[in-house]
Amino acid sequence: MDAKDLTGKIEEAYLVLRHCELCERRCRVDRTAGETGICGMTDELKAARAALHFWEEPFISGDSGSGAVFFSGCSLKCVFCQNHDISTVGFGKKIALDRLADIYIELQLKGASNINLITPTHYIPQVMESIRRARSGEDTYDTKLVIPVVYNTSSYENRYYLSLLDDTVDIYLADLKYYSDGLSSKYSRAPHYFETAFGNIEEMVRQKPLSFNGAGMMRSGVVIRILLLPGALIDAKLVLKKAYERFGENVWYSLMGQYTPIAETVFPELNRKVSKAEYDSFIDFARQLNIGNCLMQTGGADEKSFIPPFDLEGV
Repeated sequence: MDAKDLTGKIEEAYLVLRHCELCERRCRVDRTAGETGICGMTDELKAARAALHFWEEPFISGDSGSGAVFFSGCSLKCVFCQNHDISTVGFGKKIALDRLADIYIELQLKGASNINLITPTHYIPQVMESIRRARSGEDTYDTKLVIPVVYNTSSYENRYYLSLLDDTVDIYLADLKYYSDGLSSKYSRAPHYFETAFGNIEEMVRQKPLSFNGAGMMRSGVVIRILLLPGALIDAKLVLKKAYERFGENVWYSLMGQYTPIAETVFPELNRKVSKAEYDSFIDFARQLNIGNCLMQTGGADEKSFIPPFDLEGV
C-alpha cells in the first residue's frame, strides 16, 4: 500500500477517538478529553505485560513463543474473563507510542514468532501508528519490524474500523463466543454479538487468506476461536456449524476447553470447569462435520498455566 494512503487511514482512525465508535458499543465519548466508555480507557496507551507467550495455537507460538502485548481495558467485559485484572479492573502501565513501537522490536529481538496484540480494539489508531513506525525503522530504531502482526480480538469491533487494519494486521485470532443472543446479553452484555462478530470475521477473511511459511508457522489468515463454556455445549456446536458452513477450510478453527472459573460469578452454572464429557462431545461434533483445519486440545486444557502473570514485564 502507498504510504500516503496508510497515513490517511491512521489519521481517520485517530479522529474517531473524539466520539469513539471503534467497537460495536459505539459509546461516542471523547477519549481525547479523558472520557471513558465501556472499555474504561482514555486515548492514553496502557499495557500490563509484553513478553514471549507459549500458549497460543502451535502455528502462532511455535518453539520461540509469540510476542504478546496485553493491553489494559476491554469493550466486551465478559463475566468469566480470565484476564479480569486488566480487562475490567484496568491494571497496567501508561506507555508512549514510541515505547510501544520499541516493545515490538524488543520482542522480535528476543526471537518472537510474531507480535501478538491482545485486546487491541480500543487502541486501533495507536496500533496502526506504532506498527507503521516499527516497520519503517524511522526515528531511533536500529532495525525494522519484519515478523507478522497478530490481532487477538473478541470480534466485537465496529466493522468499518476493522477494515482500516488490512495493511497493518497479518493474522486474526478471532473469538466467536456465542450464537445465542440470550447468552451474549447475559454473560457479556453484548446484544447481537453473533451477528456483529460473524460479520467482522467475514471482513477478516476478506483481508487475509491463509498462508504458512516452510516451518509451518502462519504468515497470514484467520483463526476462529470457540471457547466452550460449562453448560453451553449446544451453543458452541451451533457456533461451529454456522462458521464452518460460511468459511469452510478458508480459516482454522480452534476448539478451546480451558475455561477456568477465576472467581465465583453471579451465574452458578459458570462456577465450574468444563467436563471431559462436554469437551469430548464438542470435538466429536467437529469430526462429524469433517473439518480439516481444526485444532483440538488434549490434556491439561483447563489448567491455570494458560493465564500469564500480569506484572508489567516488558512494558
